[in-house]
Amino acid sequence: MDNKTTLLFGDLVQNSYDDENLNSSASDCESGISGTENEQRIHLSHNGLIKINEGEKICEIIKKKFVSSLSCYGFKSEVEALYRKDNSDIMSRVKYQSFGLYSRGIEMKRNGNANVKYAWFGASMDELNSILSHGFGLPQSTGVYGNGVYLSPIDHPVESMQASIPDENGVRHMLLCRVILGNTEVIHPGSGHRHNPSSEEFDSGIDNLVSPKKYIIWNGNMNTHILPEFVVSFRATSNCRGFKKISQPRKLPNSDWVPFATLINDLSKFLPPSSIKLISNNHSDYKKQKMTRNEMIQLVRQIAGDKLLISIIKSYREKGMGELNRKK
Repeated sequence: MDNKTTLLFGDLVQNSYDDENLNSSASDCESGISGTENEQRIHLSHNGLIKINEGEKICEIIKKKFVSSLSCYGFKSEVEALYRKDNSDIMSRVKYQSFGLYSRGIEMKRNGNANVKYAWFGASMDELNSILSHGFGLPQSTGVYGNGVYLSPIDHPVESMQASIPDENGVRHMLLCRVILGNTEVIHPGSGHRHNPSSEEFDSGIDNLVSPKKYIIWNGNMNTHILPEFVVSFRATSNCRGFKKISQPRKLPNSDWVPFATLINDLSKFLPPSSIKLISNNHSDYKKQKMTRNEMIQLVRQIAGDKLLISIIKSYREKGMGELNRKK
């Protein structure tokens, strides 16, 4: 494995690991795993994955990073197995080499920095099987950040974890991918109809410039700028208080207290027209029973943010109380 590839594991490793140990663990993972082929290879819908043994340095690095990152969000997790993508067939090698070529292309375009990171992707096992076999497909619905593949940074796996779906044994599975970010731009909620970067200056999107929780790879780049490398199979349970903080943010008053027309009117004073249009479309879908009430509320909260919504709801209630007092 070349030096540029090895440096990527800086996302996974604490400072206590020196470069020599890191080189060794990455090389071991890339060259193969000891043991017989039948013992180490598993097949998920005919996708060859090679199990990484307990005790392998790269296995310990990924497990430690995964478990510690989820614990910060109040989840207790246990990694049951770690697999790497089998790149022995010709098409897998072509994809691997193609990713390297695109990485070097972005590097040349962006003054020597392709900004390659590791990131998580969670989904059902059927979807992961399809990705491992055929690559990423076009999403069935447009997300609030536009048309693209959403991944979670290595330090913030919780959103991808929540997107994963347990199999029949209660085990969840997530991909750990290498991602070419290049120059990033902040994408705001409400960008539902975006398909591309805003200009040639940018290559991908993030939700926050200082501490991103989401990487957005546009559909046109999803199979050139994302390289699935590992599958993590795990179980996760909530840690009571910590879980409530992440899965149930500050509880909002019942949205029935604010008529939708009033809510839209107030939100339009703070949000761009594209966000208002997306909220209106979601409300229309809700009335047509294309989504549940909870799904609509969660989308509105994601677009507008709890702080703004709480402020509007409180203001509406205070006005109502004022009018009631005047009538008395």
